[in-house]
Amino acid sequence: MTGIGPLEPGEGTRAWDAGAPERPPGRRTARIRTALLTRYTRHRRTTLALAAAAALLGAGGYLYATRPQRPPSPSPPPAPYPAQTVDVAYSGGRPNPGGALPRSFSFAVLLSVESGPPVTVTRVTQPYAGLSLVTDPRPPFRTKAGSGRKITITMHVTECGKVPMDAGLPFLDVTLRNTRAIQIQSFILGTRYAQHLSQALKDACDNKITSSPKPSRRLN
Repeated sequence: MTGIGPLEPGEGTRAWDAGAPERPPGRRTARIRTALLTRYTRHRRTTLALAAAAALLGAGGYLYATRPQRPPSPSPPPAPYPAQTVDVAYSGGRPNPGGALPRSFSFAVLLSVESGPPVTVTRVTQPYAGLSLVTDPRPPFRTKAGSGRKITITMHVTECGKVPMDAGLPFLDVTLRNTRAIQIQSFILGTRYAQHLSQALKDACDNKITSSPKPSRRLN
């Protein structure tokens, strides 16, 4: 015999089993959502801007690295040797300075520097053993390019037997220095200087010169 009892309510059929109805989001929740959305939007814009800047920077670096390279500037030419830029010319006789020794005579030369760095004269000599000389100004003295300097040279006969009877091609040895080198250069001063020197030697030695010694040459 089948028993029939009272009917049991099914799951969810009771009034208290049903969930409470959902409430619409409140104002606070809406504000939080809006703030989060705004922050996300700003963050996304910032991220995109940074990415674009990084891309531009990378492109600029690539263009800089692959730009055509200019050839290196050529090195400046070296300064000329001092002997290439200096000229010494005879400028005529001069009175002897005060205090000059007997058997002395004076003359002037013009030293000019054509180009290049300044040139310093460190020594002036002559080749004959019977002569000594001093200069005014005394070395060392410096002369700039494009200018000249008048030098007075006073020679003194120390021994008549060691000076020439006729000075054919007399010269002066001048030691020159600039930023490139130091050189000893011989300058032949020409016919006028040769005549002046020969006459001055005859006057200093009372025409008693009987020999014509050869000048001693110095190898540069």
